[in-house]
Amino acid sequence: MTETPEIPKLVWEVDSTHPEKADLMRVALREVVDPEIGLNVVELGLVRDISMTETEAHLRMIMTTPFCPYGPALLEMTRSKAEGAAGLPTTIEIGMEMWDPGMMEEGAGAAWGFY
Repeated sequence: MTETPEIPKLVWEVDSTHPEKADLMRVALREVVDPEIGLNVVELGLVRDISMTETEAHLRMIMTTPFCPYGPALLEMTRSKAEGAAGLPTTIEIGMEMWDPGMMEEGAGAAWGFY
């Protein structure tokens, strides 16, 4: 029997600098669901990094497709949820990295036949 290697949780900078806020942000960001796919931005691996200082939070996020019709709404919902969880002004940078189903959390793509 061949074992499937465990896919590690995406580690954000905030996990090491502000671990208590990182957990709050993961919970809040799981409420932002891509309406076409039906999975949240954390499950999809769209939030690539979160950093935080004493005065602001910053996210780096990608979209599943370059011209995602829900992109602007997803970005604003993500920014708003992150800002609420961080309790700080929050900005989002759109990364140029191409999304791949392999970026999804373990088990998240099973319903879509990705794994």
